[in-house]
Amino acid sequence: MHNKVAHTLARGFIRMGFAALRFNFRGTEKSEGHFDEGVGELDDALAAIDWMRSRHPDSSMWLAGFSFGAAIAVRAATRRDVDGLVSVAPAVSRFASGLTRQPQCPWLIVQGDEDELVGVDETIDWLNTLQPGPELLVLRGAEHFFHGRLNDLRDAVTEFVSGVPVPGPPA
Repeated sequence: MHNKVAHTLARGFIRMGFAALRFNFRGTEKSEGHFDEGVGELDDALAAIDWMRSRHPDSSMWLAGFSFGAAIAVRAATRRDVDGLVSVAPAVSRFASGLTRQPQCPWLIVQGDEDELVGVDETIDWLNTLQPGPELLVLRGAEHFFHGRLNDLRDAVTEFVSGVPVPGPPA
């Protein structure tokens, strides 16, 4: 929640007029519970989505996450209808592999080609199992925490989100 990538994503969405919520998964910092290998953390994400929907029922709902949070957001987007998804350096091989279906929304993955924790080849191999799959942006020279590249990350996310049509009211 306090990571500069998470802050950059939240600030970028706020600048585009969205409400944003950053939260800790169970067992992180002062939150209750224990790490649950992605199972309970998915429940945490779904509860956060439901909470945001209850407070902003007419707003567009986008999920964005970084690393472990990105993998959980991918899984959450298969369980809730969302308008879009942004996954930054997603830890997919451990926490999002084996999806029975993929998110049915506009979806961007941003990955650094020098990521020392989530290899770009690992992400590409996973993407190649998805049809049609998300849009992938590989930032050259970016490592896992996007040191010196946060503005590039924010700009890429803003460009992608701004290019997605806003859904109209139900027919």
